[in-house]
Amino acid sequence: MDAFRVTGGKPLTGSVRVGGTKNLISKVMVASMLSDAPSTFTNAPIQLGEVDITGDIARSLGSKISTSSDDNGTLTIQTSSFSTTVVPQRFAGLNRIPILMIGPLLHRTGTASVPMPGGDKIGVRPVNYHIDALEQMGAKIEFVDNYFHCTADKLTGTSIVLPFPSVGATENIIMSAVLARGTTIIDNAAVEPEIVELMRYLQKMGAIINLETNRRIIIEGVDRLKGAEQPIMPDRIEAVSFACAAIATKGDVFIESAQQSTMMTFLNNIRRAGADFEVTVDGIRFFYQDKLRPLAIETDVHPGFMTDWQQPWVLLMTQAHGMSVVHETVYENRFGYTRELQKMGAQIQLYKSCLGSTPCRFKSLVHPHSAVVLGPTKLKGSHITIPDLRAGFVYLIAATLAEGESIITGIHHVERGYEHIQRKLQGLGVEIERIVVKDE
Repeated sequence: MDAFRVTGGKPLTGSVRVGGTKNLISKVMVASMLSDAPSTFTNAPIQLGEVDITGDIARSLGSKISTSSDDNGTLTIQTSSFSTTVVPQRFAGLNRIPILMIGPLLHRTGTASVPMPGGDKIGVRPVNYHIDALEQMGAKIEFVDNYFHCTADKLTGTSIVLPFPSVGATENIIMSAVLARGTTIIDNAAVEPEIVELMRYLQKMGAIINLETNRRIIIEGVDRLKGAEQPIMPDRIEAVSFACAAIATKGDVFIESAQQSTMMTFLNNIRRAGADFEVTVDGIRFFYQDKLRPLAIETDVHPGFMTDWQQPWVLLMTQAHGMSVVHETVYENRFGYTRELQKMGAQIQLYKSCLGSTPCRFKSLVHPHSAVVLGPTKLKGSHITIPDLRAGFVYLIAATLAEGESIITGIHHVERGYEHIQRKLQGLGVEIERIVVKDE
């Protein structure tokens, strides 16, 4: 199987350009299927595994997709009609996209059958918020043989209060509401930048949609949507990952296209930790200054500290002088990656208690959702297996920090969410090569 061999010990220096965000491109590809007209997306990360998977699902339903391979990737998708209303079973467990196909299929055909979605194993990610909302809008749904079988004459707007501001559920309700009869109100909605971008795209298509205060989204259903063009926003998770890599290795990296507006919570904490950054019109420069200070961080929904920033932050804190605390409040099982870091020499201890003040769904439960990190610690090269997407980049950072050589397997996980990752790291001075190792 394919693997990366990384020889660590050098600071990251130079410039790197982040691509379009994985967490948006797949969602707008699905949203395009609400119309029979073509839509075009620029700055599209067309080399991502996630885009390949979403594209394969769309093609299986009848979509036509074309891409260009220039630096400013362009993807055009059109679903003139659906050739089937059943998402094939082979896509079950690959990502979270199948559950989002229900809205477009119901609006245009009246029926949809989708398998149970998958994704990274970072905790229980139930789809009951999705199903409950769709049923409130008039869909009839049965779960049989690992499939959700859905029918609806016409979805109808209603008032929906989410128990938790779930990103996926908010996206699903929005896409199901734009063509529904009447008005839909979503309270306690997720309001991440990627969701706002999805709303902008749908508005270009002809939707009437408004983001109000206090996590409320109001959608007035329309009869028809058209195609539209939309640039894909730079990936704020990739930008943070490279920023942490630069500072952890005592380097200096300019991240082209990084957006201050989507990273403000992270930037504040970088400065609190004793590192620094400079914002320009083209991106953000991140650089190590003096010894890093430890911090206490709690993840939260936007505009809080993003849960997908947690893993590179923990790795960064292994190089801080003192004790850092990270309280994960979004997913209950997102510290599994720390075992490999411990094997490399990191001093990380997990706790089931809430080490923070942010309201937490996992209080008094058995989930190890808090971490104490002691630093600074020297890491040593190791043989590492990547368990999920975000852990993958953390292991790459750890390998660049470590003394000696590391062999990293399971690299398909990281390539699902980071485009041209080997080339980008090499451009920053990392000794990394792709090799083939025996599958044990």
